[in-house]
Amino acid sequence: MPDPQVDKEDELAGTEQPFVAHLMELRDRLIYCIYGIAAAIIALAIWPGPNGLIDFIARPIRAHMPPDAKLIAVGVFSPFFVPLKVLLLVAVLLVLPWLMYQLWAFVAPGLYSHEKKFALPLILFGSLLAYGGIAFVQFFVLDRMFAFIQGFTPASVAATPDIASYVEAILGLYLAFGLAFQVPIVVMLLVRFEMITVAKLKEFRGYFVVLAFIIAAVITPPDVVSQLALAIPMVLLYELGIWAAQLFVKHSKAPEEESGEAAAK
Repeated sequence: MPDPQVDKEDELAGTEQPFVAHLMELRDRLIYCIYGIAAAIIALAIWPGPNGLIDFIARPIRAHMPPDAKLIAVGVFSPFFVPLKVLLLVAVLLVLPWLMYQLWAFVAPGLYSHEKKFALPLILFGSLLAYGGIAFVQFFVLDRMFAFIQGFTPASVAATPDIASYVEAILGLYLAFGLAFQVPIVVMLLVRFEMITVAKLKEFRGYFVVLAFIIAAVITPPDVVSQLALAIPMVLLYELGIWAAQLFVKHSKAPEEESGEAAAK
């Protein structure tokens, strides 16, 4: 007796497109990304402006400097290029969901319906996690990190960091925490594509704790506060990923997988 699953027509059969069509679609999606970034740059240039953005990200360290102290610009062109660099990167972060949507729209025609059902929520969830990581840095980590560092500054030394090095360090922390907060997404995808099981992830808990602290020690400044601030959330997010993976797998199965499980029962 023939297997009905074999005779079932492939959902994507006949949807293949020429290579040139893929290139044109990719071009269009890149143009939409540029439009989104350009719109965000214009909006941010109007308010709060490049200088306003610099003032905002400088608040954590300014809070631990003397009232009349300011960050300095060592480079000749730093006062011009650093605000523009911050403006561009903040614009990209602001439209991150839009950029991720364009990526999803590009690959969506090659996905099955059950894959489309979970791809977009994953993109939105990943964007929210990235925003959460950046907000965690700005409103929690930096204040405590600079309080810890400034506590070691001798009274005879004036701590006046260079704005270029400060911005580079802060943006590095934003990137590190934004990526580290993607742990639940990685865990969910590993389980969904059967690269690892939930049971194995639970057994790996102790090793992941050690791994999280190693990663935090490598990618954060050499202070205890920022390392703990990254390692502890990673461990908690790992647990969140294990819990979410069980729900994710349950609700993102292909129809043939569900029918196969029903037949097995």
